[in-house]
Amino acid sequence: MKNLFLSAAIVLGSLTSFASTSPITTTTVKTISVQDEYTEIKLEEVPAAITEALKKAYPDAVLSKAYKNAKSEYKLDVTVGDKTGNLFANADGSWIKK
Repeated sequence: MKNLFLSAAIVLGSLTSFASTSPITTTTVKTISVQDEYTEIKLEEVPAAITEALKKAYPDAVLSKAYKNAKSEYKLDVTVGDKTGNLFANADGSWIKK
């Protein structure tokens, strides 16, 4: 009888699960933002190639502000309908994806 209880205790003891701690890992996310230095310019200073490209691509667009950086890239604040956004172009009117 003792052997039966002892055997049952050993079997049940081996079936129990043990709690283990999982290793803690910390994840670090680094964000690097590069900001080009754009200076505001007058709307009259925007090259004709850019204004023509804007009229061709977005006929209903209204140009509200324009900026220029040292690489002669232009940032345009544009409103189309009720949406406002930024467009980027180089001096010859080619669009730049940023």
